Amino acid sequence: MRLAFLGTPDFAVPSLLRLHEAGHSILFALCRPDRPAGRGRRVQACPVKQRAQALGISVLQPERIDQGVITQVSHAGAELAVVVAYGLILPSAFLALPRRGCVNVHASLLPRWRGASPIVHAILQGDRTIGVTTIRMDEGIDTGPILLQRESPLGEAETTGEAESRLSHLGADLLLETLDRMEQGVLQPKPQDSREASYAPKIRPELARIAWDARALTIIRQVNAFNPRPGAGTSYRGTSLKIWGAALCATSSVSAPSGTILPGQGLRVACGSGSCIELLEVQMEGRRRISGAEALRGRWFEPGGCFGKLSDSVSHQS
Repeated sequence: MRLAFLGTPDFAVPSLLRLHEAGHSILFALCRPDRPAGRGRRVQACPVKQRAQALGISVLQPERIDQGVITQVSHAGAELAVVVAYGLILPSAFLALPRRGCVNVHASLLPRWRGASPIVHAILQGDRTIGVTTIRMDEGIDTGPILLQRESPLGEAETTGEAESRLSHLGADLLLETLDRMEQGVLQPKPQDSREASYAPKIRPELARIAWDARALTIIRQVNAFNPRPGAGTSYRGTSLKIWGAALCATSSVSAPSGTILPGQGLRVACGSGSCIELLEVQMEGRRRISGAEALRGRWFEPGGCFGKLSDSVSHQS
C-alpha cells in the first residue's frame, strides 16, 4: 500500500519500521520541525526523522498543515495516511486526501483517555489495564470509529516510559493487522460511545509537583506517571529536586507532618493520612541521579528535614 506516515517521537518509530519491513511503500514521513533538546539545548532531529532518513524515506517538517502542504501531499498520491503521535491536529482538507482515509494509532483503550497524554493519566488514576487502539480519523480529537484494540495490563510500579515502550510495539503490531484487514475488506469500524469518554490533556508542569499531604499511593503514582518527563518534583531547603523512583513503606502509620524525612533505614518521607513512602532514586538540581540510600550517606538530606509542599515547590531542572 502507498502510505504517508505522520509521526514524531520514539513511540512512532516501531510503527514506521514495521510498515517498512512489511513492504508498504512509505512515500514520505511528516514530522514536527527540529527543536532544541537536552541540557545543551542543541537542535536535534526527532526520532522518526532520524529513522526515516536512515531508511531512505523523504521527510517533510512543516510548522503547520497549510494549503501548500496539502497540495504537496496530494501530488504524492498516498492511498492511506498513518498517524502515530504526530503532534498536530490535521485539518479536514488533509483528512480527505487519501482514498482509504487516515488511520491513527492511539495509546489507550478509546474512548477512555482521548488526548495528548493517555498513559500519564492512566497511571495517575490507577488504571490496571491500558492498551492501544487504531481508529479511522475524523475531525475530532481521537473521536473517530474504532478499527481494532488490544489490551495490556499496567504494572503497579510501571512508569510512563516503560509503558510507552511496550505499547509502541503493541501499537505497531496492531497497525499492521489493521492494514492487512483493510486490504482484505474484512474490517468493520465501530463508532465510539462518547458517554464513556475521558480526556487526557497535555501535561502542565504544575501537575508534576508533589503535594506531600496527599496519600502515599497518590504520590507514587505521580512519580511513576512523570518518569521520564518532566519528573515528579519538590524542593528541599530552597533547591529543586526530582524523584524518579518511590515505594510504599511497610510502616502502617506515622505521626510526623507531611513531607518530613523520617529517621531509620532508607530515605522515608511522611505523607498524608499517616502514610509513608521511601524515595528510591532522586536527583538534586545540577547533580546526577542517585539512590535514596546514597543521598542519605552523602548527607543530602537529614532526618527531621522537610520537603517542600505544593505551594512552595520550585521549577524543575531539565
